[in-house]
Formats: sequence, C-alpha cells, structure tokens
Amino acid sequence: MFQTALIETADKPEFYRVLAQQLQAFLEGETDTVANAANASALMFQMMPDLNWAGFYFLKDDELVLGPFQGKPACVRIPVGRGVCGTAVNERASILVEDVHAFPGHIACDAASRSELVVPIRHADEIIGVIDLDSPIPSRFDQDDQAGIERLAEVFAASFRQ
Repeated sequence: MFQTALIETADKPEFYRVLAQQLQAFLEGETDTVANAANASALMFQMMPDLNWAGFYFLKDDELVLGPFQGKPACVRIPVGRGVCGTAVNERASILVEDVHAFPGHIACDAASRSELVVPIRHADEIIGVIDLDSPIPSRFDQDDQAGIERLAEVFAASFRQ
C-alpha cells in the first residue's frame, strides 16, 4: 500500500498521480455510487495527512445531501449557494479556502475545521455532487491539492460510465 509519507517526501503531483491510480483500482468494475464514494472517502482520509473530514455530498434537486464520509458527523443537507460546498456547486468550480472563518456564510459542521477544499463532481457535463475535504490546519490546501482532488473527482465520475 502507498505510504502517506510520500506526500511529505515527494512532490504533491506525484502523490496525487499515485492516489488516482489507487482510486481507479478500487473502483474498477464497480458502478455502485455509495460503495465507490465510501472507498474514495476512506482512501483520501487514510492517505492524506492533516484531514479531519473527507467525504461526499450529492446533488438532489436544489440541495446537497450528505454521502459517504470519514470524520465527525456532518451537516446532512446544504442548499445550493450556501457554505463552501453549496457555493462550489453554484459557481460550478472548485473552491479552496485557507481560513473558513473568513469565508462568508461558512457552515461549521466541525468547529475544529480551519481550511477546506471543495471540488465539484461532473458526470455528462452535469454536477452530481462534490468532494469535500476539511482540515484543522489553516492553509492546509494549495493548488497542487486542488488539481489532485480534481483528478480524483474525474476518476470517481468515470466509475459511472463503466
């Protein structure tokens, strides 16, 4: 199994390249969304240092509904346009927040969270949900993390087409 220490000793693009390969191997031949989201959230939570939450929200009508995750219990429903997750869907773009306390309308599910990265998941040009990562470390995420998680979102979405 790939070692978490690689993110500290090697460059992040390589870490995420290997992580995407691992996720692809876990999802190979499986089309069940819940099973795939469960394995993806567990993989991210175990392999990425300094996370206190890693998981999915899926778009149903005009709100995001909690999917599989690792971490403390979370908000179950988030309206599109609210919080970091809802804003990412509304803007149809990834959002990297260095300090969640400075993000207008941040929804605090875990008071220990200080930074957040939300990446939309697209299938057939439609946003079907988001990958949400939280950290207790301010400025935990950077552009390499964003690019890496965007790649994981692509791998996850591809499991719908198998």
